[in-house]
Amino acid sequence: MPEPTVRTRRLGGELRRLREAKGLKLDDVTARCGLPSSKVSRVELGRLGIKSDDLDALLDLYGVDDAERRDVLHAFARDGRKRGWWQTYKDVISPAYADLISLEAEAANMRSYETLLVPGLLQTAAYARATLSALSMTATRPEVDALVEVRMARQSVLTRPDPLSLWVVIHEAALRPRVKAHPALMREQLQRLRERQELPGVSIQVLPLDAPPHVGMSGAFAMLGFPETADLDVVYLENLTSALYVEDSSEVSRYGSAFEHLRAAALPLDESADLIERLKDEIK
Repeated sequence: MPEPTVRTRRLGGELRRLREAKGLKLDDVTARCGLPSSKVSRVELGRLGIKSDDLDALLDLYGVDDAERRDVLHAFARDGRKRGWWQTYKDVISPAYADLISLEAEAANMRSYETLLVPGLLQTAAYARATLSALSMTATRPEVDALVEVRMARQSVLTRPDPLSLWVVIHEAALRPRVKAHPALMREQLQRLRERQELPGVSIQVLPLDAPPHVGMSGAFAMLGFPETADLDVVYLENLTSALYVEDSSEVSRYGSAFEHLRAAALPLDESADLIERLKDEIK
């Protein structure tokens, strides 16, 4: 059985929340709209998809009248198992990474904080190759090549007709390592950041090395947001061997607050651009 995607789990979790808010048990749903309780339970657990008509029946029962919210939930149901271009690379990317790419393709905005790496959506191919080779350790050259292709293809969300709105805070430490060993690589990467800053939907701030203690010391994270559905936003956390999605709305809200604190602690946009330019010019 295929592993549930984030979108399938989010749809199931939202349907469960709506049912419980109405004080309904699974047997009550069966009695009132005819859907078997076992089926509703599997949908809520993200183990089963749901047809459009059945979803409408549940949303009617739960009193969801907002058209935009219904559209989003229908999109979750329709696209939860949708195959995208990234499925071509299923042999080298994990299910969690495939989920991230799928969410990026559908999200309206993304807020990201990075401590030691330039965010993937802003990397050059050379930088991606160097970092992926180091992090993957045992990956073969063809596997690294494929991962670099995936990372470059992901960046199309920034230049599509309705581009993803991206706001990143990057710790200054991420802009300084490897300069002595790979000066041309890092100079090219910093130039790419300056170019991306010119895109209307991209905002880049730098958190300086001398910033006082801040909430970002707990580590990097990325938040993906969807239009008119803040309570369906998702946080992505990644480490060496696995990735985790934070989906509980109260926890997601805390990450949102953390990002606002980081934005306030970081240099303003224009000063961040100046610092990136200076760092680039310092590389000989």
